[in-house]
Amino acid sequence: MHIGIAGVGLVGRVLALNLLRQGHTLTLFDEDIAYGDKAAGMTAAGMLAVFAELESAESVIFDHGNRSIALWPDLLAQVDCAEAYQQKGSIITAHPQDYNELDHFIETLKSKVEEASQIKLLDRRELTELEPDLSQHAKAFFIPQEGQVDAQHFMQASSDYLLANSDVTWNQNVKVKDISEGSIELEETSEVFDWVFDARGLGANAQVKDLRGVRGEVIWLDAPEVNITRPTRMLHPRYKIYIVPRPNNRYVIGATEIESEDKSPVSVRSSLELLSALYSMHSGFAEARIVKMLTNCRPTLRDNLPQIIHGQKMTRINGLYRHGYLLAPAIVEKALNEGINK
Repeated sequence: MHIGIAGVGLVGRVLALNLLRQGHTLTLFDEDIAYGDKAAGMTAAGMLAVFAELESAESVIFDHGNRSIALWPDLLAQVDCAEAYQQKGSIITAHPQDYNELDHFIETLKSKVEEASQIKLLDRRELTELEPDLSQHAKAFFIPQEGQVDAQHFMQASSDYLLANSDVTWNQNVKVKDISEGSIELEETSEVFDWVFDARGLGANAQVKDLRGVRGEVIWLDAPEVNITRPTRMLHPRYKIYIVPRPNNRYVIGATEIESEDKSPVSVRSSLELLSALYSMHSGFAEARIVKMLTNCRPTLRDNLPQIIHGQKMTRINGLYRHGYLLAPAIVEKALNEGINK
């Protein structure tokens, strides 16, 4: 089939990779350039936090997340960046005065899925054996099933792959006005396909009811004095900071979640809170260098759950919220099985 995809962010790319494996030809439309940074998937930390996200999510996120974890290795191998995948587990800790937050966090997970009862409590010795740079913390939980995808590596590699594929036509810097049955409407023309997918995220707000943006802020640091090898969260009554390691002692730091579609630069408050919390977690971050401060908005629906809508020759996928990398492969698989592959 000849298939049109509107929106070439994370969901659009995962769609394209799946459809190419099925033998279809694709025409892609996006308002950004192929190597641009407008997509929320380009800013993301890429955590596969299938348990940790349960604190504020429905159990369906857990089910889809586990399926995505199983699907990611083949997707990354397809675009020749298998090394962008890591599943060494994740760590959740807190300062002693916040241990009640840590205990409440784990009890919440256990109340939602039976599998959370297997999460292991580490004492200082066990934590130090696992992550020597966290030896100052006396208590932590280890979740071996979790991991991460190097989001920026995947986005770069998938751009390379799709641009080089003879079965793909990529229309860059193109504004899509609307999607209808088998048709993608542009500013001055429309193109007809055997099937179309709407993966525009917030770009589809005129057609998707109750769609909103949720702002997130991240800071990239180069920290040669720090050697944390797994995604790590530190709980706090006001925020839950996460540290996601990248190669060569680079770290992606985040925590903020703001009900706003503002994409302006990181605020002073956010940067102070994030960096202060980071320094309190590991003193080696004091001499880290700030590489980037990034903001973006995640497409979110009223219930904070993903949405799939099918028509006769059309499928819309939206609302992955802050769970993009955790959900995208499983949601795309579900959408294809319910729609075009049915």
